[in-house]
Amino acid sequence: MMKTVNLHDVIRGESAPPACDTTMGVKLIEAKDGFAKGVWTIDEKFINGNGVIMGGFVAGAADIMMSYAITSLLTEEQAFASINLQTTFHRPTFPGDVDIEVNVDKFGRTVSYLTAELKQHDKLVGSAVSSVMITPKP
Repeated sequence: MMKTVNLHDVIRGESAPPACDTTMGVKLIEAKDGFAKGVWTIDEKFINGNGVIMGGFVAGAADIMMSYAITSLLTEEQAFASINLQTTFHRPTFPGDVDIEVNVDKFGRTVSYLTAELKQHDKLVGSAVSSVMITPKP
């Protein structure tokens, strides 16, 4: 049986993050008031055949941090699910640390809109926008 992790507990430091975070090497630094900040420590296993980090992993790292930003605005009785995720790649990403910052730009009753920026060596490597559906917890 799959074990779920309460992201509110992760934000409060009361629980370990989900396996997807640790597998990818994404670490939450802070999440509050619709903002989340984290760092993605990338190793060589994420390199594609062209010698750069595969774009899907960049999108995945943004999506992970987006989950913390939206959770910081939800009650314990609410859940969320991504509707879409659009990612723009501004320059190649390489092994090392990438800083991720996410803002919930519009928090609605049923749909919210988020933006993320991913920076490596203080240069923008990727940005993402997402629509997220807000639902009652099952």
